[in-house]
Amino acid sequence: MNDNHIVASFDRDLESIQATMVRMGGLVEQALADSAQALRTRDDELAEKVRIGDKVIDDLDLLIKSDAARLLALRAPTAKDLRLVLAVMEISSHLERCGDYAKNIAKRTMAMSGAGAIGGTLSDMARMSVFVETMVREALDAFIARDPVKAAEIIARDAEADQIYNTLFRSFLTHMMEDYKNITVGMHLHFIAKNIERVGDHATGIAEQTIYAVTGALPEDDRPKQDNTTSAFLESDV
Repeated sequence: MNDNHIVASFDRDLESIQATMVRMGGLVEQALADSAQALRTRDDELAEKVRIGDKVIDDLDLLIKSDAARLLALRAPTAKDLRLVLAVMEISSHLERCGDYAKNIAKRTMAMSGAGAIGGTLSDMARMSVFVETMVREALDAFIARDPVKAAEIIARDAEADQIYNTLFRSFLTHMMEDYKNITVGMHLHFIAKNIERVGDHATGIAEQTIYAVTGALPEDDRPKQDNTTSAFLESDV
């Protein structure tokens, strides 16, 4: 087998793995959108669809890791190609966690069935959901395009997601302190907001893998985290 054939075989295998990753990313984006819609409209049927659909996302994650491990074992890639394969495996893990968070949102939506909303928090949460969904989609686009500049822009955006979460947290806390009847739904909404914020963290992780795959190094600067509420509640969904 000549070197050209080996390179061509590696490229085909890697393209196949990336295609699976793109499919997985599409399912994750849909799950995030559906979980947000289920929360907004209190649609338990749609929430249940998200919960059940997480199994497909998990299976694709396992498939990507299995195929990537086989590729590494059989093809002995160069340093740059090795980084690409490792980045794909890491991105798959980030996507799998995003799917888990969509499932958690769906489960808490069903747990709140029949409960009222708190103030205008649902509209703020919908805005936050759209924001982090866009981060995930554009982070995947940056990886496919091997665009580290775009990836760096996405990393910087995570601070805004944190700020939206902080505002929501303060709102939940205020409503729960003003009326004890808001405590149960307020806690559910808080955990949902935290799940959404975590999706932004994983979108940032995907963007970091793009920089790693292209440059060979992860970003040196710490993420611009603005979440100052972590210790306020136990995070049972994370």
